[in-house]
Amino acid sequence: MKKKVIKNKLVELNPNVSVDCVIFGFDFEKLNVLLIDRGTTLGIPLALPGNLIYNSENLDEAASRVLEELAGLKNIYLEQIGAFGDPLRITKITDQEWLKAMRAEPSARVITVAYFSLVKMSDYVPQASSFAKNASWVSVQEISELAFDHLEILNTAKESLKQKIRRQPIGFNLLPEKFTLSQLHRLYESILEKPLDKRNFRRKIQKLDIIESLKEKQKGVPHKPSQLFKFNKEKYELLTKIGFDNFGF
Repeated sequence: MKKKVIKNKLVELNPNVSVDCVIFGFDFEKLNVLLIDRGTTLGIPLALPGNLIYNSENLDEAASRVLEELAGLKNIYLEQIGAFGDPLRITKITDQEWLKAMRAEPSARVITVAYFSLVKMSDYVPQASSFAKNASWVSVQEISELAFDHLEILNTAKESLKQKIRRQPIGFNLLPEKFTLSQLHRLYESILEKPLDKRNFRRKIQKLDIIESLKEKQKGVPHKPSQLFKFNKEKYELLTKIGFDNFGF
């Protein structure tokens, strides 16, 4: 079993349990996910940030550590979305070749616990380290292959995000402090992967009374500046306790 010294303590990697992180961001046009490039010529280089856990840490601690080690992202709220334990999930020949070069027990069966999060891309600049040669944002629409079963994990996270955003307006976690209604509208279309009637969308959002109109408009845009809004966290938290009736899209 592989061991490592961290803060003068000898810790052991568990060869059978890993964590993988699906981190979503929005660039005002499309939904993105954070991927690492393993820098391998063996098979598919792109993967979700993930690795084995240490026996001395719980799953949440492992997810936070792995995300910081591979992509340089700290202090991110992560929500568990499920476990993936298909016996064949790491048996592709190309993945096995990579594992042989990276792990002490490359043939060990690995069950992974997946997490996801929504972040403002402007708040986090990915910085690859460890075995990640690069860490960057990639449009979810451009992804057709990933290492291991990471495409399945990504699709599960996307579906979880769709279900959540239909029940409550969690999309504000992906937007800057000030935003336009068009940007909010585009965000929902990107997540739900379908067009939404603009007037109906705005009516539903404004009926919730959780956004406030500002006495400001966009600056430095090549078109007519739009009104800016901000999210009212207090009203949102109150509605969360009561329930978001009739919010669905």
